[in-house]
Amino acid sequence: MRMATWNVNSVGARIDRVVEWLESAQPDVVALQELKCTDEAFPHVPIQAAGYEAVTHGTGRWNGVAILTRVGATDVVRGLVGQPEFDGAAEPRAIGATCNGVRVWSLYCPNGREPGHDHYNYKLDWFKALNTTIAGDLAQYPELPLAYIGDYNIAPTDADVWDIEKFVDSTHVTAAERAALTDIQELGLTEVMPRSLKGEPYTFWDYRNGSFHRGWGMRIDLVYANQAFTSLVSDAYVDRDARKGKGASDHAPVVVDLDLP
Repeated sequence: MRMATWNVNSVGARIDRVVEWLESAQPDVVALQELKCTDEAFPHVPIQAAGYEAVTHGTGRWNGVAILTRVGATDVVRGLVGQPEFDGAAEPRAIGATCNGVRVWSLYCPNGREPGHDHYNYKLDWFKALNTTIAGDLAQYPELPLAYIGDYNIAPTDADVWDIEKFVDSTHVTAAERAALTDIQELGLTEVMPRSLKGEPYTFWDYRNGSFHRGWGMRIDLVYANQAFTSLVSDAYVDRDARKGKGASDHAPVVVDLDLP
């Protein structure tokens, strides 16, 4: 089974690219982030024409997540346990489903904006809710492969940004954010490390300053999973080619292949 995570940075603006990629990569399950559309406005027709059903969680603001599947989706859950609000709203940043015996979550973690900002504190609180949700899943589904995949908006190490000196006093690399990833691992999850098709680890390149062509990237799209999942992994890679060309998202898909029994 082939799984992937991809921040598409507006599914409406990127639908042609999404369908093209589905047809070429042939994933069975795809976690999408940053839909920027309501559930009602999600482009189900072209997704269904490509052979997929979609379960979505979006309100049309700057967030939104979905799971595309051609192997079915059951036990769908929208939102985290105890998820905090920001500006009075519980943002659509998490959706989970069981697809062909694998429990998967599509996550669009808050950016944080800058250390000390209300959104940064919200980000840290959001990760506490994610931990609670993961702990609940581990108890509820002790035998299932579990994976929490998406745009974490955290670079796990200094090597995961193109120049750590450029990120002094910035989000994505602070000790508190990286501690949130450590907390996830202490629950019993392991990061699935993708290979890069060009030797660099990045999954995101800003649109500005020719960042993609200069190699000014970050690795912030991550896959954390339990042992039942990681034991099935046969390959994992960043599909850097999907970041190329006109109308691309600023993120590349991360693809994980599983050898299911």
